Parts: sequence; C-alpha cells; structure tokens
Amino acid sequence: MARIPTTQPPEGTSLPDRHPKAPAPGTKIPSHFGHCFGCGDLHPTGLHLVAHVGQGLDITAEFTVTDNHQGAPGLAHGGLLSLAFDEALGKLMWLLRAPAVTARLETDFLLPVPIGTNLYITAQITGQANRRVYASAEGRLGGPDGAVAVRASSLYVIVPMKHFLENAPKEYIDHVTKHPELLAFVDPDFEINP
Repeated sequence: MARIPTTQPPEGTSLPDRHPKAPAPGTKIPSHFGHCFGCGDLHPTGLHLVAHVGQGLDITAEFTVTDNHQGAPGLAHGGLLSLAFDEALGKLMWLLRAPAVTARLETDFLLPVPIGTNLYITAQITGQANRRVYASAEGRLGGPDGAVAVRASSLYVIVPMKHFLENAPKEYIDHVTKHPELLAFVDPDFEINP
C-alpha cells in the first residue's frame, strides 16, 4: 500500500527563498486562464477569486460566495470551499516562479459560510523539500478580522511547464501564445510555442 503524503513539512524542511523576480508585494496575481472556475474572470459562475502578493512567502485572496456556490440551502458547498483554498494555495507558486500541481489538500470546516459572505483567505508557504512545497491557509468570514471558518494545508509538487502545455487544449495554447506574460512567472525566456 502506498504511503499517503502529508501536508505538514517534515522535520528539517526549510523555507524557500522568494524568487528575485516574484511579483512585488501588493501586486494582484493574474488568472492563469480566463475560464478557470477558481480565478478566471470569464467563467460565468466561477469563484472569481482575486489574490494579492504579501510581504514574504504569503498571499491574500478573496471571493464572494454566490447562489452558484451553494450546497445546503443558503450555505457554501464544502467541495467548492476546498476548491477556493486549492486556488489560493496554488497561487503561492508565483512567489517561487515555479509551476506546480496539487498532490494533497486537507480542508477543515470550522463554521458555515453563508451565501453573500466575502471569504478572506491568507495563505503561506510553510516549507520546501526539493520539488515538494508545503503550504497552509485560513479563511475568515467578512474580512481579515472575521471569524476563522476554514483552515487548509497542502502539498504541491513542482513540475515542468510541459506538463501543462502537453495536456492543455489548443484554445489554451492559443491564449497563452497571445498573452506570454501569463507564463512570465515560470521563466521570462520560456518558449510557449510548442
């Protein structure tokens, strides 16, 4: 039986250095794809999660829970909240300028999140060991001083950019070809035309 990876950094894991070309503190982190359900502006029922770079190895993110995001009547769907945390935690990779995939995500639901609520998420990298990046986050109701409703921790694995390009539909390749700045966090000299 395979060992289940933990989302907690193993003993002796160190914090990575923020990449010298990481976006500046306060910078809005762009969507990686306009139609992404988590952060895309073009998805009609998506979260439209907006994230900003923090001072260190951290970001903040926000989204408003709408009728399109409910599970039980009047409350956010738990799986959708997990998605929001996966999106926010994944945006931390902009600070390392490295593409990564989610290997494990653990989400703890502490309070219900009602429709109409703005969920304010803080996320930070907690360690890195080779290609494994560990992170944690919490979501507060209404703003940075609101009650903690959700906590999450994650393990991401850095992968080569070709992982995304080889699995992307032609429309996405066309989109990033027209907007190469969307891949600038990986390598400014990265060739996006396969």
